[in-house]
Amino acid sequence: MKQLNKISLWVTFLVLVILLASVFFFFTKSEKDRLARLSDHVTSNFEAGLAYEMSDLHSFSLALAEDGGLKNALSSGNEANGHEILMRITQRFRKYTHLKSLRIQVLTLDFFIFARSWDEGYEGMPIWWFREDLRKLKINKKPKVGMEVGRLLTFKATIPIYSGKKLLGYLEVIKFVDEFAEKLNKKGIDLFVLMDEKYLKQAELMKNFPFLHGYVIANHTFNPYLKKKIEKLDWKRLEEKSYLYEKKRLYILEPMYNGEGEKIGVYLLTLSKEALDEYEKSNHRRSFFTQFSDEDMEQVVANWKHPYGSFKSGYDKDLIALLPKLNKEDKTALEAEAKEILREYSKEELIDIILQNNYNEKKTGVVK
Repeated sequence: MKQLNKISLWVTFLVLVILLASVFFFFTKSEKDRLARLSDHVTSNFEAGLAYEMSDLHSFSLALAEDGGLKNALSSGNEANGHEILMRITQRFRKYTHLKSLRIQVLTLDFFIFARSWDEGYEGMPIWWFREDLRKLKINKKPKVGMEVGRLLTFKATIPIYSGKKLLGYLEVIKFVDEFAEKLNKKGIDLFVLMDEKYLKQAELMKNFPFLHGYVIANHTFNPYLKKKIEKLDWKRLEEKSYLYEKKRLYILEPMYNGEGEKIGVYLLTLSKEALDEYEKSNHRRSFFTQFSDEDMEQVVANWKHPYGSFKSGYDKDLIALLPKLNKEDKTALEAEAKEILREYSKEELIDIILQNNYNEKKTGVVK
């Protein structure tokens, strides 16, 4: 009887051990799945927010490139007038919009500075020698926007300025990364914008910026206390997994690309346990960058990846969209140019354009 009781106790003990091990295993697996899910959601939100930031800058720059006073100043070579116009624009936008760290400059056809909004005395200075991103622009002459390495790492939109079909020069709208980092910080997310140190040859104003795991920290608004914690992280493991949860803090690593799609560094996002819990409790269908839903943000990203829809360029799209808004006497020259542009499109491309705009106006007839 004693032997039987002893066996029963051992069986009960083993069952309890197995049950506890199972609970621990499933809890650990569940926690890993939870962290992976949260990491994916934060990452997708971040990518959408980044695309929204680029799209916002791109739209603003395209509109600004149509400023008549700026075109006149560039055509006549009036640098002082150009500087005054840019100064007025930035002051107005800093006062009335969310664009607080805005800088604008106009470049000549050969990428010499024509005018800047933030200082004078640099007129005629060449910038092509430290701006590799401008080389392709000289060939394709298409608007571009991205995180670009100049003397600093900044968001930069570069837009051709046209007068009719004549290319006058280029407009650049520049925004510092700190403004973007501050948006995230308000949501409990700390951001480190890390540029590969090989670009320091170009980014001469960043030579005294702090380093982190072989990268240069581009934003000034980073948390020094967190920097010390990150220095002790298993960086190789983080690079392999793309996220780590260590000492009640989530770390997420995202590649950073310039406007040409070349990797120039990484973004490091980090959230405390409290921020992560708060984020998990919040409505997951809302982006932490805007009040838009995830579906809205996905549409923004889709529009950003294909900003011209079925058109071949932003110039083509803007020109065709402008025609219905003009007075009859102003249309003649632009209509001729529009016809010339549309002759370069295939029948299928023209059908795509018509279908894409079907919600605005019912179309009938045959494309010939």
